Amino acid sequence: QVQLKESGGGLVQAGGSLRLSCVASGRAFSSYAMGWFRQAPGKGREFVAAIAWSGRNTDYADSVKDRFTISRDNAKNTVYLQMNSVKPEDTAVYYCAADRVTAVLPSTNPDEYDFWGQGTQVTVSS
Repeated sequence: QVQLKESGGGLVQAGGSLRLSCVASGRAFSSYAMGWFRQAPGKGREFVAAIAWSGRNTDYADSVKDRFTISRDNAKNTVYLQMNSVKPEDTAVYYCAADRVTAVLPSTNPDEYDFWGQGTQVTVSS
């Protein structure tokens, strides 16, 4: 069992930056792909970014490409989401998730993720 805890959310002005962190319990973190997803009010859960267990491969939603960066520090059991040039449409609850399947490329499908954090709210004001 893996427990995930997000932090770093808050209120930020459009054009600003924010860094989310997700700390995982357990010794198997380095073998898991990790993803960030978000859910805005009245909408479904949406893929944001993912990183393979090795950190070598990443994937991003088109809406955040070139603005957000996902990274991981396996020594600290932590995955990060650096959010730059944020927009009001980035407002959502952000969740990190862990995928136990070890693959070269990380999945963008939330149904393939096994463990989820409780989420952190990000609000972007215009």
